Amino acid sequence: MVKHVLEKEGHEVQIAEKGQTGEDIALKEEFDMIILDLGLPDKSGMDVCKVLRDNNIVTPILILSAYQNTDTKITGLNTGADDYLTKPFDNKELLARIDAITRRVQKGGDSSNVYECGELKIDLVNREFYVRDKKVLLTNNEFNLMAYFLKNPNRILDKDELTNNVWDINFDTNTNFLNVYISYLRKKIEDITPVNYIQTIRKKGFMLQCETTAEES
Repeated sequence: MVKHVLEKEGHEVQIAEKGQTGEDIALKEEFDMIILDLGLPDKSGMDVCKVLRDNNIVTPILILSAYQNTDTKITGLNTGADDYLTKPFDNKELLARIDAITRRVQKGGDSSNVYECGELKIDLVNREFYVRDKKVLLTNNEFNLMAYFLKNPNRILDKDELTNNVWDINFDTNTNFLNVYISYLRKKIEDITPVNYIQTIRKKGFMLQCETTAEES
């Protein structure tokens, strides 16, 4: 059904009926988007998502699943998915989610396409992120979050602003969804530099601090 809907909209679609088959294909070939079911016959779609992200496959991933509980959604997004759509769903919503993800991935038509903060630099056109001139691979969600930080340096950003502008989704700010992505970014930055750029502002949010030192936290 999904294949039919997408092809009707002019998309080219390749189907893998098993998780391992899809995983192998996604590791070898390039796609504009991966639509991933969690209930696969041989392995969990969540495991497939993790393997792809662990292998630096940054292709946008939209999870489709009958699991509607919040914990499963958060786990899917934390594993590296770009969005999560529960079954049953309306075909129009599926297409809208795909369009929204595509817009986020292609976003970067600002007057300035390169933003810098200390040793950090992001190129929105080529979707590349650098720390000390070393290229760092980010998933799409990580890239979009880092881009928002770099567009708004030295400013406190609360959780609502970040989730609304980066994911276009309203999350319960009591969940650790955003904190997990912040920790991913910090780890990748701190693998290269001891400077703690992303600061936690108690009870307020987060801030990308450009004039900072390795001793700050």
